[in-house]
Amino acid sequence: MSEQVKREMHERMKQSIAVLKTNLSKVQTGRANPAMVEDVSVDYYGAPTPLKQLATIVAPDASLLVVQPYDKTQMEAFEKAILSADMGLNPANDGKVIRIKIPRLSQERRGDLTRVIKAKGEEMKVALRNVRRDANDKLDQLKTNGDLSEDEYHLYRKKNDDAIHDYSKQVDDLVEEKSKQLRAI
Repeated sequence: MSEQVKREMHERMKQSIAVLKTNLSKVQTGRANPAMVEDVSVDYYGAPTPLKQLATIVAPDASLLVVQPYDKTQMEAFEKAILSADMGLNPANDGKVIRIKIPRLSQERRGDLTRVIKAKGEEMKVALRNVRRDANDKLDQLKTNGDLSEDEYHLYRKKNDDAIHDYSKQVDDLVEEKSKQLRAI
C-alpha cells in the first residue's frame, strides 16, 4: 500500500514537471517557436478553438512564424485572435498565410520575462510540495490504521523528502535553462 502511495506521488510530480515544460515553452525568448501561438483561442464560427487545430504553424527561421490556416476564409479571425492575445506580436496577412515577425527583446523585457519564469518555477515547487504533503497524509493515515510500521513510515517519509529534492532540482534546472535562453538571444 505504501509503495502505491509513493508511485502515485512520483506520477503526479512527473505530470507537474511536464506542465512546467509546456508553460515555459510558451514564454517568448525572442526566438520563433510555434508553441507561442498554438493555444491562442480563435473565434471560429462562434466557437473558441485553439489555433493549432485550425492551422499549420511553422518557424522557418529564428525571427518568423508562419501560420497557414486550413480555412482561408477565416484569415481575419485568426489575425484578430493573435493580436488580441496581447503577446506583443503583429501578424501580417497576405491572403494565403499569416506571417508573424518576432520582435527582438529589450533588456527590460528580458528582465520581466526572467521574473515570470522564476515565478512559474516557484509555483511549480509549491505544487510539488503539495503533492508530497498529500502523500505524507496518506502515510499518516496508513500508520494510524496500523497498516504501516513505525520504521516503514519513517523510511517512506524520507523517500518522499528525497523525491521532492530531486524534482525541485529539475524545476531549478528548467528555469535556469530558460533564463539562459533569454540571456543568449
